[in-house]
Amino acid sequence: MTSLTDRTALITGAGSGIGAATATALAAAGARTALIGRRADRLAQVAAATGAAHASADITDRESATAAVTGLRDQVGRFDLVVANAGAMLPAAFDTADAADWERMVSTNITGLLTTARATIDDLSAAAESGPADLILIGSIGAHLVLPGYSVYNATKAAVAHLTNHLRSEFGPRGVRVRLIEPGMVESELASGVTDRDAAAALQQYAVENPPIPASSIADAVVWSASLPAEVNVASMIVLPTVQG
Repeated sequence: MTSLTDRTALITGAGSGIGAATATALAAAGARTALIGRRADRLAQVAAATGAAHASADITDRESATAAVTGLRDQVGRFDLVVANAGAMLPAAFDTADAADWERMVSTNITGLLTTARATIDDLSAAAESGPADLILIGSIGAHLVLPGYSVYNATKAAVAHLTNHLRSEFGPRGVRVRLIEPGMVESELASGVTDRDAAAALQQYAVENPPIPASSIADAVVWSASLPAEVNVASMIVLPTVQG
């Protein structure tokens, strides 16, 4: 295992859940951290607790997100560890779902991830010339499941999985470790945004039957995999509650 004390990390969706837990874990491991999130107040709280630089931005707005990355780079230096975590989950039956919810999931889960990767890939490629460089994409076990009401959400996460493989084929030869982490049921605020009553009730019942693991479990996976020697990449990880799989 290698130390993270000389690493500089960027985490998106860092105001809560997996993003906040990852910011905490990376800071505890000694990395310099920079955070991006939509909610300025929540982001400021995480930044204050971790000593991180931070910038409020909507990851679906390419210009705003790219400007945030540039500003944070000016503060903390070149990034060699990027965790693209921002996500949205808005399940509903396909024939009654609000199309605006589809657009939000696609723009957050796919376009936002693309923006994050594009804004940082030059940093990662340069960092890989002299040490480890990690692009970690947070997907979902949903990419592998067929569930009523989750057609669009699961499709976006399947796209993340396929995109990760392609990015690995392009940047692995340049020394960048492109990694996919797919969580199962995890304590987060994703469920709080579900507005469809039937989907919300089904998700609540599923969580009773499959108690979620803490977000820190995913953060631990990030820290562990980033701490491996530079020549070793754990290409993908599925992290579930034991009762879920």
